[in-house]
Amino acid sequence: MVSACLLGLPTRYDGKSKPHSEVLKLAEEFVLVPFCPEQLGGLPTPRPQSEISGERVINELGQDVTDEFHRGAEISLKIAEIVKPWMILLKSKSPSCGLRKVYDGTFAGRLVNGMGITARALKSAGYHLITEEDLPISSEPRRDPLQ
Repeated sequence: MVSACLLGLPTRYDGKSKPHSEVLKLAEEFVLVPFCPEQLGGLPTPRPQSEISGERVINELGQDVTDEFHRGAEISLKIAEIVKPWMILLKSKSPSCGLRKVYDGTFAGRLVNGMGITARALKSAGYHLITEEDLPISSEPRRDPLQ
């Protein structure tokens, strides 16, 4: 499973993508399942930018979109249960997919230690998570999740 924006799909809040060359190389060897938790949660594309503020997710218009982010995380988790990926590749710094850092909720461009809503749910379920910042993968990944 891979954050869809990293594969060049226009799923980001601004209607753009963030294609990543190392992620695209993975597609030459592996079956990649794209997903966007924010779209899965019912948010449109494009949409106002959102950041985590405490336990809530607020967009730049001041609207609380926490429920949509949690719904997207739940559906992403259901996809993972079906697909059974050996690894999930997430977009760093995203309020959904950020793994180590997210924006601080002030829309001032400041990063803080923390995880996105979907990243937390997937990690709690025991999935192996990385971001594009962890690529290239240094060791040969397992092709068969049952090995």
